[in-house]
Amino acid sequence: MNAIYQPTPGFMVRWSSILFCLIVPVIPRADGNAVDKIYHPYVDALEQELEWRAIYQDDQPDQPDHRQLHRLSYGRAFGDRWFGEVYLTGDRAENDGFSLEAYEVEAKWQITEQGEYWADWGLLFELEKQARENIWEFSTGILAEKEWGRWSGTANVIVSQEWGQDIEDEIETSLGLQTRYRLSRWIEPALELYANEQTLALGPVLMGNIQTGVRRSLHWEAGFLFGLDDKSANNTLRLLIEYEF
Repeated sequence: MNAIYQPTPGFMVRWSSILFCLIVPVIPRADGNAVDKIYHPYVDALEQELEWRAIYQDDQPDQPDHRQLHRLSYGRAFGDRWFGEVYLTGDRAENDGFSLEAYEVEAKWQITEQGEYWADWGLLFELEKQARENIWEFSTGILAEKEWGRWSGTANVIVSQEWGQDIEDEIETSLGLQTRYRLSRWIEPALELYANEQTLALGPVLMGNIQTGVRRSLHWEAGFLFGLDDKSANNTLRLLIEYEF
């Protein structure tokens, strides 16, 4: 009987590099505000986390003014390669109350060991269902990170397929880039860029970690992104608080 083929990390790195080169030229194509968070390709074995993140935006064409998007999640590692997370997403605009917007499950696969290749690689998988409409979305993301001393650069390339009775089937892509300087454990300044069909935004971000016990820490991020074209929100504030235990 033939043995079942198991793809090696080297094989996955080569194909991830090829896909990265093929996908980047067609950025951007996705709908809505692309500003969210930058994913890193690492998994810490046995880690669990609670996460809250929020996006506040204003003055974006075809979008409600002063829109807020909140996400609350629980996640945990499954070994030293996989991390799973479940989300509830809520939405609020200037003249509307807060409402549940979507449910989401997410999995991250760390493909390579840190420092094993010229960059560290991972894959992201997401399945989302709109709460009030028959709209589904499945996304696959390539996560890449490279370190130069205290500097690091991270790229997220996401391809999404939307389908359902309440939407026209379509494929979307988005891009997130981050350059970060590890000034100290408590504070790291960064610069982020997000792009898709309706967003081209650039701005500074601060982040850091506060140790609260053995294998317990609080990670925080705060960024202010400026729209670079007429389709983007003028300003987008993004916040994240993550308790790791």
